[in-house]
Amino acid sequence: MELSEFVQKGVQRLADPGSFDSNAFTLLLRAAFQSLLDAQADEAVLDHPDLKHIDPVVLKHCHAAAATYILEAAKQSADKSTLSTYLEDCKFDRERIELFCTEYQNNKNSLEILLGSIGTSLPHITDVSWRLEYQIKTNQLQKMYRPAYSVTLNVENTDSQSHPEISFRCNMEQLQDLVGKLKDAAKSLERATQL
Repeated sequence: MELSEFVQKGVQRLADPGSFDSNAFTLLLRAAFQSLLDAQADEAVLDHPDLKHIDPVVLKHCHAAAATYILEAAKQSADKSTLSTYLEDCKFDRERIELFCTEYQNNKNSLEILLGSIGTSLPHITDVSWRLEYQIKTNQLQKMYRPAYSVTLNVENTDSQSHPEISFRCNMEQLQDLVGKLKDAAKSLERATQL
């Protein structure tokens, strides 16, 4: 797991019993999870009386480092052994590793849901419907005799869970061009997955 030097130093300082006793460590760890998962959480979680003896700069640094490590672990879907290995490298004792892993496992699903909801993603096509239309005359009564296709894509937007439709009209050549490009994309994807 690649973490910046700033984050590594913050996590290492969190492992130091001289900086954070067992109770302060537990409070800071829970505050880090709470600040990530609860949109209503504020900095008051760091104003706990048992954290008053810690320098505010050190406290915020370690809080930010813990939150960053938690998010990175959730992003990579880290298991207990991966967490333990990194925390051991940061000089955590067995008790703190167990507490961290337990807290992480209790909140892992919520963290993954949170990470999945961040950012934007393209709509996912769920269905396609089409209709052949034949235009006989224009609104000026000129004869046309031209086929056209009306295509509707049903899409699912994962960001908002909405199901809008995308509709467009095209002639035979445009539809053939679209189908050709989609086949090319499918072949490229197939080749990429075989590597």
